[in-house]
Amino acid sequence: MIGRLHGMLVEKNPPQILVDVAGVAYEVDVPMSTFYNLPATGAAVTLFTHLVVREDAHLLFGFGTEAERRAFRQLNKVNGIGARTALAVLSGLSVGELAQAVTLQESGRLTKIPGIGKKTAERILLELKDKLGADLATAVGVHRAAPASADVLHALLALGYSDKEATAAVRGLPEDVALADGIRQALKALSKA
Repeated sequence: MIGRLHGMLVEKNPPQILVDVAGVAYEVDVPMSTFYNLPATGAAVTLFTHLVVREDAHLLFGFGTEAERRAFRQLNKVNGIGARTALAVLSGLSVGELAQAVTLQESGRLTKIPGIGKKTAERILLELKDKLGADLATAVGVHRAAPASADVLHALLALGYSDKEATAAVRGLPEDVALADGIRQALKALSKA
């Protein structure tokens, strides 16, 4: 198993990069979150890696952080989710956002990712609930919201607000707020922004 690569970044063609390690160039697929944080070509780069061995290919996936690789491995264990789909999920959501979606059971965030339908999103949420949500939620500081806050968040997302806008609006709500009041207060906060 190849666990980590350290070498010179030779090429960047999203989502694939080429890393030269002591004269051997490795083709590595990376999520867009890692891709955006890569240095310029010709610079040194270190990636945590995961090797997938199939009958017809050996595929190497790279990640900028250990948390990304851990999330990728958990996603890969979900029934019906392959390496490419796991990479797409991590390209669409940061590890913290994924952990929050799993903790709050928000399938709407996952269905916004190309290739993820409602059933696939629900399967991801169900199978990662006790694994990814609890594990990564504590690692990245995501706290379980009160049920009313989760409902307010769903309502804001249904109204067309982005994940960031809705999360920021819900974060400012008191914990014991009623659903109707929470929606009203969140909409007021969003109208001022």
